[in-house]
Amino acid sequence: MQLIRSKITQDGMRNVEMKKLIILFSLLINYCLVYAGHIAGGEMYYKYIGAGAAANSSKYEITLRLFRECNPPTGPGGAQISAMPSSVRLGVFQNSVPASLFTQSDVQRTKLDQVSLTKPSACIVNAPQVCYQVGYFTLTTDLPNSAVGYVISFQTCCRTNGIINISGSSVGATYSAEIPPTSGANAVVNSSAVFSLKDTTLVCKDLKFNLDFSATDPDNDSLAYSFCAAFNGGTAIDAGAITPSNPPYGTINYAGNTSGFLPLGPEVSIDPKSGIISGTAPFAGSYVINVCVSEYKQGKLVSTHRKDFTLKIGDCTVTEAKLPQPGYPTVCKSNAYTFENLSTSSNISSYYWQFFDPASGANNTSTSPTPTHTYSDTGIFKIKLVVQSPSGCADSSTSVVYVYPGFKPDFSVTGSCYLNPFQFTDKTTTTYGVVNKWRWDFGDLSTNADTSLIKNPSYKFPGLSTHSVQLIAQNSKGCIDTVTKQVTVLDVPLLKLPFKDTLICSIDTLPLQATGTGNFSWTPNYNIISGNSANPMVYPKTTTSYIVTLNENGCISKDTIKVNVLDFITVNAGADSAICLNDSLQLFPVSQGLQYAWSPTLGVANSAARNPFVRPLVSTRYYLTVNLGKCQASDFIDIKVAPYPLANAGIDTSICFGNTIQLTGSIVGSSFNWLPANSLQFGNSLSPVAGPSQTTSYILTCYDTLGCPKPFRDTVIVKVVPPIKAFAGNDTVVVANQPLQLNATGGSVYQWSPAFGMTNPNIADPIITLGTEIGTLRYVVRVSVPEGCYATDDINVKVFKTGPEIFIPTAFTPNSDGRNDVLKPLAVGMKSVEYFRIYNRWGQMLYSTSEQGQGWDGTFGGMPQASGTYVFSVSATDYLDKKIVKKGTVVLIR
Repeated sequence: MQLIRSKITQDGMRNVEMKKLIILFSLLINYCLVYAGHIAGGEMYYKYIGAGAAANSSKYEITLRLFRECNPPTGPGGAQISAMPSSVRLGVFQNSVPASLFTQSDVQRTKLDQVSLTKPSACIVNAPQVCYQVGYFTLTTDLPNSAVGYVISFQTCCRTNGIINISGSSVGATYSAEIPPTSGANAVVNSSAVFSLKDTTLVCKDLKFNLDFSATDPDNDSLAYSFCAAFNGGTAIDAGAITPSNPPYGTINYAGNTSGFLPLGPEVSIDPKSGIISGTAPFAGSYVINVCVSEYKQGKLVSTHRKDFTLKIGDCTVTEAKLPQPGYPTVCKSNAYTFENLSTSSNISSYYWQFFDPASGANNTSTSPTPTHTYSDTGIFKIKLVVQSPSGCADSSTSVVYVYPGFKPDFSVTGSCYLNPFQFTDKTTTTYGVVNKWRWDFGDLSTNADTSLIKNPSYKFPGLSTHSVQLIAQNSKGCIDTVTKQVTVLDVPLLKLPFKDTLICSIDTLPLQATGTGNFSWTPNYNIISGNSANPMVYPKTTTSYIVTLNENGCISKDTIKVNVLDFITVNAGADSAICLNDSLQLFPVSQGLQYAWSPTLGVANSAARNPFVRPLVSTRYYLTVNLGKCQASDFIDIKVAPYPLANAGIDTSICFGNTIQLTGSIVGSSFNWLPANSLQFGNSLSPVAGPSQTTSYILTCYDTLGCPKPFRDTVIVKVVPPIKAFAGNDTVVVANQPLQLNATGGSVYQWSPAFGMTNPNIADPIITLGTEIGTLRYVVRVSVPEGCYATDDINVKVFKTGPEIFIPTAFTPNSDGRNDVLKPLAVGMKSVEYFRIYNRWGQMLYSTSEQGQGWDGTFGGMPQASGTYVFSVSATDYLDKKIVKKGTVVLIR
């Protein structure tokens, strides 16, 4: 391309060369489209065969394993998809800085396999296709022994289309392997680890899953697994056989919340020991996963091997029972363990667990999704789970669990300075079996060699920082657990003193104390015994500051203790005081002493405390003796005890609204007051008159001048009964001998008078019947409450001598003068009014009501109606259930 750019700048050649550029660029685009995304993953591994044919050489069998989806998705615009390559070009590089190409080889495909999940469970809804072609490309070659080792690489332009955790398009891939040095001080004979071919796992979105990404090592090296970033395609622009670019290689850009270390997001992780990828699957789609497995020989990292693979997560739902593999150590902390279905699905409606623990009786089964079972004994127990979906699809799984409680990982660490190694000591405890495996990770991010497999390792950190040190411990029963602690690396050793400033008597000897790891020395060398120990004795005669120096193999830390020397001490026990009987008081003496002794001890919470609480029952003199070593002083304090004053505000009572009551208080004391005082008469006496308008609590407070400094209070509640709202009912009319039921309200006790014609004058709703001898009779009701408060009201009953009738005035004058303003029927002897209606001369209804006592005000739609004649119609039912209907005219006068 650079050649073309230089040509098109020449005079007379611009148009011709521009056409060449366009044609070449088009060919490149078409070529890339032809070989668009198809590779779903790859792994480069090797096997040491033995010595090579030439002197100082080694023979290796190098294999590239490529994965291609059986039916890969097409690219943009329906671009074609390349088949599995028939040959590849492998580059072998000296692993130097910078790296250099040693040789390259075109390798024919030696085998083509297909792995697929042909019969997914019938309990999977919308099961995706899981099918991959696996191409093998094997090269046997001799390589000269090298002090830097080799990197074998293959590069391609195009991963499979539609990967959602990659940012950008047309992202290629590099598959490589490292051969460690085979000569020099770091020489080692090695065959790489090889990942197991278990790529038909069906993973459904939002469900828990386990994906086995383990590897085997022909040398039986110790393996540790981790997620790592996948390599991009380097300089590869197509799927043809090209020479790979020199290492080191760049990594792909990840999208969203994914990264090389979290390729499926934060809910998915990899077990560093087993290589099992587990967690909750993200949303459906294709994801690049790259796993690094580190090989350790005798605790030393020799090589890191990689597998790059595209995992398809389906938009599916599974009805599945899945338990840990048989023999998995489950119960290691206590006899209780909470079980769960490792493949929990949203379409599971029922669970049935069997724990096969006969001694547990009725608790041997459970229908909970996540039951907790407490095993009756230790040992190995079978476990079974049966699940079922709402449609009846069922699945079951069995396993066995080891029950060996009492396993707890722990460790201690000694060291503080970065110049010296830190010593780590395993403190793991186990009740059953023995602790027999350890894996330490010292959290040093600057190197991959910060691990150890021995019980009590040491590690030297490179500088000042804080590290998360992790221990994975395991016992012979299979229990495994992890503990993590923060280790801070300082530039000086950690030195601790119990105090920085103290007092001694000039005739005493004082022990000093320091803690740390290393050699101690104290200065000045003045009146000191064992000055090169952590705990010397000093006996200075004047105030002296002793400096301690801690030397941990060249790391130096210093600190100071000031020893203040006194020839004598004084003490002031405090001012005399008074308290109320049964109260406590804290004492606050003033002294330079360090040891305190109070007497008598009766009523003293702690007689050796500097500031004790005392609770004397009688007036007491407390003596205090204070020591500073052999220096001593004493003093005393008098505590006067007086009884509390007493107050009795009286018994709670009730009054009617508007009434008053006299309170009856009493005291044992010298003075008193009442609160609140605004509703009291004679509030300065013990018998004030209270007239509250609402329920009020009156507080009587009593004071004492005999020595008790606290008041005493008592309360009396005066309940005010609200005003009684007596209501006898509205005045009414009846016909002779018509029964009428009265209905009074307002209280709980009723008394009517007179009792003439009444069934029961002592109830709220008596029935009266009046004959023709009565014209109008006035009844009075007294309404009261249990507290004795009462009120009265009356009702007038007019007796008509006729039978039941409806009376309608012939005219009315709605002029708002308060007389004859409303036209309403007078229903005498009527039980109910069905309707009262007014019509104009055109038959239009202007008013209607069914309520007795209501009438027409001469308006319609809010507008006054004109003077004139109007038609009425009324229907009512009398007390004998006879219906009466009347029609007629009425005159409206304005």
